[in-house]
Amino acid sequence: MTALPQAELSIRSIGHEKEPLVILDGFSAMAKALLATGRAAHFQQAGAFYPGLRAAVRPDLIEQRRDLVTGILEQVFALRQEIVLEMLAYALVSTPRARLQPMQCIPHYDQAGAHVVAGMFYMLGKETGGTAFYRHRRTGFETISAAREADYHAAVSEEFRTLGPPPRDYHYGDSDRYEMIGEVEAQPDRLVLYRGRLLHSGVIPAHMPLSSDPGSARMTMNMFFAGQR
Repeated sequence: MTALPQAELSIRSIGHEKEPLVILDGFSAMAKALLATGRAAHFQQAGAFYPGLRAAVRPDLIEQRRDLVTGILEQVFALRQEIVLEMLAYALVSTPRARLQPMQCIPHYDQAGAHVVAGMFYMLGKETGGTAFYRHRRTGFETISAAREADYHAAVSEEFRTLGPPPRDYHYGDSDRYEMIGEVEAQPDRLVLYRGRLLHSGVIPAHMPLSSDPGSARMTMNMFFAGQR
């Protein structure tokens, strides 16, 4: 088996809470092939909150970089014991802005546990956006832990009651409710890792058409790792 080129690693800490944000460039050395596979995949509705479609992926991408990813999960995110890949899927954003639900128009978190790390793998360039991270102004929260969930959701509900629903759009930048604290641009063959409890939102450029056609849509690969701390 041919050895993979070495990936370029950078680690940032973002916000007041200094959460780690890991960026791996040149992660797979096969981004074009993975994109081609995704273009031919069978997509289905992703669920209640994701504004688009997903298609299952075989775990080969992670297997070939298992040692690298495991080392980062252990050393940067302090995960231990039986780290598992909980989800790996192609994802494409396809919901028109006019059809977004209010909760899809604000930053979100994936899971409240500190033991879950999210991964976003890009196969396309910066013209397709990226991922941005946020602080909720009213609470000051940048991460939503189990201890914060009730307070955060109460604050968001109060904002909806007093301020009304947010603009019907994919959230980006500063608003009266959220402050952007970090951003990563999409680059081909870039993997970004961050805790799933971080408030974040996909950067969906206003000029970019939203399509459910895998042959032309904005496509990423999403993943979740879980372990023990």
